[in-house]
Amino acid sequence: MMSDYEIKKEICEIGKRIYNKGFVAANDGNITVKVNDNEFWATPTGVSKGYMTPDMLIKVNREGKVLEGTWKPSSELKMHLRVYKERPDVGAVVHAHPPTATGFAIARIPLDQYIMPEAIISLGTVPIAEYGTPSTDEIPDAVSKYLQDYDAVLLENHGALTVGTDLLNAYFKMETLEFYAKLSLVARLLGGAKELNCEQVEKLMEIRKKMNIKGRHPGCRGCSQEECTCRFKGDDQETVADKVNEADLVRIVTDVTKRVLAQYKGK
Repeated sequence: MMSDYEIKKEICEIGKRIYNKGFVAANDGNITVKVNDNEFWATPTGVSKGYMTPDMLIKVNREGKVLEGTWKPSSELKMHLRVYKERPDVGAVVHAHPPTATGFAIARIPLDQYIMPEAIISLGTVPIAEYGTPSTDEIPDAVSKYLQDYDAVLLENHGALTVGTDLLNAYFKMETLEFYAKLSLVARLLGGAKELNCEQVEKLMEIRKKMNIKGRHPGCRGCSQEECTCRFKGDDQETVADKVNEADLVRIVTDVTKRVLAQYKGK
């Protein structure tokens, strides 16, 4: 188990990463990490994520009351606390404004195409939560509708939210989300993405299960086939891909496993 100081150092490191990658500007974005069911470390308001130091971070309880630290919490803390309340499996939350993904959120276009194996395995599709006024309960209420099935959500005209078992996991999902959005945009400019079919998605979902990737997954968003067999939801449901050809699995695993494992095992 990480100490409080180690958690704060990691938050500052991830803050620098999202700032240096251009996922946030100025003082935008916020990060929280769960310590236990009633304690969370959070980034303060009015501070650039690229220039935070451990002493700036604050510890809050599940009601948002400051337990440690002298800075004020972010106005978006309500959104984070709602996630922890409704998803006990979540250990960290990242909110940022990655440009391409946020562009889709502003255009109100969900990332709902299955086009890239890595994104399919780690995220699935990404919906858009309805617009809410920042700092109010409107955003937590909008996000709440998607928390049980998704680990990544676009925020209409606002940005993106990713959750994970730990902070590195949540951050990598933000990276994957932005990369997915960039590829989606390029494919649109080139005439439109060609989606993987149900059988291909089904095999990728079987790989996800074999890799024991934690978190929620929306599964297949539906297709035109009469009998779609890739409609998975969550990690606890039975998979229907028990007869996947092993040779196909090996071929697909060879293509995607190294990068996915590097992300989700902190390599």
